[in-house]
This record gives sequence, structure tokens and C-alpha cells, in this order.
Amino acid sequence: MGAIAELELVAFPRDPWSAGLIEEGVAGRVPTTSYFVAEHDLVVVGSAAVSVVQDVAELQRIATVEAARRTGVATALLAAVDAHAAAGGAERLLLEVREDNDAARGFYAGAGFAEIAVRRGYYRDGTDAVVLERSLVVNRDA
Repeated sequence: MGAIAELELVAFPRDPWSAGLIEEGVAGRVPTTSYFVAEHDLVVVGSAAVSVVQDVAELQRIATVEAARRTGVATALLAAVDAHAAAGGAERLLLEVREDNDAARGFYAGAGFAEIAVRRGYYRDGTDAVVLERSLVVNRDA
């Protein structure tokens, strides 16, 4: 849990979640939220948090350490989130991303997310959030 909190500070320096909030989620005391962790040589190199409520899942956080970027770690975490959300009955996955986070927006576009809204002044510093969505429904007729 400490490693996730440390990653949070590095990955989201302008809007980090508190260690207490992360502890609540990791300990399972937030019923709708699940955490996924990627490790390399027993060291945490990435994490993701997702909330699933009925047919909608929200990717609340996904982060990797600098050395793990562009290595497939975030893609693997997103695949784990997708599988978990779909198994929980979610049909779509939503997320917010900082408007000025070009790297993340490129990652999400490459993963098939589409912009559906903008939340003006969403972040503490006044930066807008872009709301993205992707379907989790697979063709069950195939």
C-alpha cells in the first residue's frame, strides 16, 4: 500500500490521493473500488483503481513508474480493469483525464476511448477534465 501511495505522489503531483484514501480502497473498505498492481522483481511498477457500479465502471487511477512507461504495463493494467469491470456487469468504462496530459490522452485514444464531455475547472488548479468512454460490451453473437 505504501508503494501505491508513493506512486500516486509521483504520477499525480498536482492532484494526489491521500495515503488514507488509498489504504481504505486497498483494504477493501470501499465496496465498489478495486485496486490492481503491477510488479517487476517484487517492486510495484504500476497500479490502477476502478469502481464498478451496476453497468458502469470508472477508471479512477492508472499510473506507472517512469521506467515502466511505454513497456506495456499500463496496457496490462487496463486489460485487468476491463476484465474485472465486465465480470462485474459493467458495459462501459469511463474516466477523466487532465486536458493538458497529452501522453495519457494519447494512450487512451489508442485504447479506443472517445471524448464524451469536458468538466470545466475540475482539477484543483482549474484545469479542465476530459471525460472519456469506451464500451466493454463484446459481441456475444460471435
